[in-house]
Amino acid sequence: MGLLDKARELLGKHDDKVDQAIDKVGEVAKEKFQGHEEQIDKVTQMGKDYNFSGGEPAAEAEPPAEEQPPAQ
Repeated sequence: MGLLDKARELLGKHDDKVDQAIDKVGEVAKEKFQGHEEQIDKVTQMGKDYNFSGGEPAAEAEPPAEEQPPAQ
């Protein structure tokens, strides 16, 4: 078992701890990058939905919606 496999196994076993860490990072990012809370929330949710043990997105996760560029 390689190092990457071991890391995936540990992350898969401790999903709750990973989710807590993602939440903390999201809060710090919101403080640092005010005005981008919606984007930060999207990314943190994607991280929480990710299946770390298999390296694939979780089955129940919705694909990100396409964003339209602002009209000029």
